[in-house]
Amino acid sequence: MRASLPTNISAANISSGLKTIAEIMACRGGAIEDIVVGDLLLWQSKNPSNSNGRIQLAYTSLRDLGLFPADAPHTLFRISHRTGQLTPADLVDRYELQCRPIRDLLVAYLSHRSVGLDFTTLQALTISLALRFWGDLERHHPGTDSLRLPAEVITAWKVRLATKTVRKRLPDGSFREFTEPRRGAIGIKTQVRAFYLDLAEWAVEDPGQWAAWVAPCPISEAECSGRKAEKQLKARMDRRTRERLPALPTLVKTAHRLLKEATARLDALNAAPLGSDFSVLGETFRVPRFSKCADGRPIHAWDAKGTRRSFAGEERSAFWGWAAIEILRHTGIRIEELLELGHHSIVSYKLPTTGQTVPLLQIAPSKTDQERLVLVTPELADVLSAVVSRVRGSDGRVPVLRSYDHYERVWNPPMPLLFQDRSGGCLRPLSRATIRRGLDVTLLASGLTDSAGDPLVFQPHDFRRIFITDSILNGLPPHIAQVIAGHDHIGTTMGYAAIYPTDAIEAHRAFIARRRALRHADEYRTVTPEEWGEFLGHFERRKLALGDCGRAYGTDCAHEHACVRCPALIVHATERPRLVEIRDNLLTRIMEAEREGWLGEIEGLQSSLTHAEEKLAQLDAQISRKQESVDLGIPTFREIAARTTAAATPPGPA
Repeated sequence: MRASLPTNISAANISSGLKTIAEIMACRGGAIEDIVVGDLLLWQSKNPSNSNGRIQLAYTSLRDLGLFPADAPHTLFRISHRTGQLTPADLVDRYELQCRPIRDLLVAYLSHRSVGLDFTTLQALTISLALRFWGDLERHHPGTDSLRLPAEVITAWKVRLATKTVRKRLPDGSFREFTEPRRGAIGIKTQVRAFYLDLAEWAVEDPGQWAAWVAPCPISEAECSGRKAEKQLKARMDRRTRERLPALPTLVKTAHRLLKEATARLDALNAAPLGSDFSVLGETFRVPRFSKCADGRPIHAWDAKGTRRSFAGEERSAFWGWAAIEILRHTGIRIEELLELGHHSIVSYKLPTTGQTVPLLQIAPSKTDQERLVLVTPELADVLSAVVSRVRGSDGRVPVLRSYDHYERVWNPPMPLLFQDRSGGCLRPLSRATIRRGLDVTLLASGLTDSAGDPLVFQPHDFRRIFITDSILNGLPPHIAQVIAGHDHIGTTMGYAAIYPTDAIEAHRAFIARRRALRHADEYRTVTPEEWGEFLGHFERRKLALGDCGRAYGTDCAHEHACVRCPALIVHATERPRLVEIRDNLLTRIMEAEREGWLGEIEGLQSSLTHAEEKLAQLDAQISRKQESVDLGIPTFREIAARTTAAATPPGPA
């Protein structure tokens, strides 16, 4: 038994696998040959905490002994965590609809549509019809049992569909629910409208099954128009691509640096004896005195802070992160196509004109079910060579594995996958989560930030947009980029490309150059620091006690800072009490001057009083205009109807 277990895992894990087999034999009885896969699944359900360790190793060892069928999966994970495709009835029943006739109608409709749909699209259609549409109606309008919906019911549903409630974590750690617009509302309305129209069309061909459900469609064609949403999505994606395209070289350099450093640490750990200290890249590490690995090699070390570091795991994450970034940016393929690349995907082609042999990368049918070929550049060839060398076995062959299609919920045939690695003592295809974790680690180490100063976020699909944009900007015809990307329509390719409007930019620059040529050259001289400081200081000095000074830059104050008299003074509404106080003070001073006989000051005080009262009247008029509504003279419907009726009345007899 011990010899059948993998030799590159720790002895503690080997002991855990043997202990699990012994526990199953003690509880179920019989010999090792009597253990079946169902025993492991039952043991896993009763011991969920051990499902990712001991039971997985026990399954691997029993399979290697030949106790399971030859077509048994490599790991128990493939049996217990993969549900496979569900039938339309199973998809609908997940939402527990109360109206049985409507439930049966949705099952029949989805079964009819499933012939021409992939499973992912069928699942999304089920969510829209069974959950978002009819399930929502049953929750808010109990007793609804017909597709002929009242106007108030369908209006209330459209209002609820426009928004959704999300639960977000606050900075203090608590959660709070927020309401935000639902981006997919137009798509759901389109699917509901198609549901009504399909029933009406099918009723002509098969009235016995569909005619009883024909009803007026409650959603108009105009409500399904998504042009505005498409333009907004295009703008967001273009902004995202333009923000990440300049950051790509830094990300590539960081990925290469992390891989080089992780490889150096792992090599130094393998060369260090047990119980010793070693230094690498300016850091000192301590190797444990005992090894838990079956071959005696150390699998981890402690740094100066006492933190346990797994150099093998760091090197694994750095390598696959580097490989994924390089392949994605050189090919523009989707992440599901990346994980399905096999050793047989690397093919060669001899040019008929020169006879030169060029390497090509064959992309398996994925989203659009279209197979395509991508030219392998020298940089991409180096990456593929490194990946093949890593996954190749001792016999020189790439192991054959079966991968799981998460979109179609089916197992793919055995293939020599390039993105595979050993985990828990057995080979497994890499998952999307592994690629994303490697990408996140690289981004964190790069220190890249977005326009808001937050850490920059990359998704695998961003490399596809960057590849198409960079290719077209460098002269690749859009229809060739369409073929390389595997798009059905060239409009989809241009939607991915964040192309700058070169013609408009160049024409605008030429226009500015012509306008500059007509002006004097001294107007375009460099501004001195003194002039710039004076210019900025002018706007600082515009702030006065009663408001702002509207005097133009470069002009002198004609009133010697008697701001109340100046027509350029812009009084703020909040300073009205102070302006009233100034007016009252002027009245008091005029009365005092008349009483004392100061005839020389009366004229100046009277001028200031006149201007203060004018500004006060202007300010009151401005405030009243903001508070009052203005009649634009638009006739009401009653007036229009009265004139129309009077004009349409025929004249009476003479």
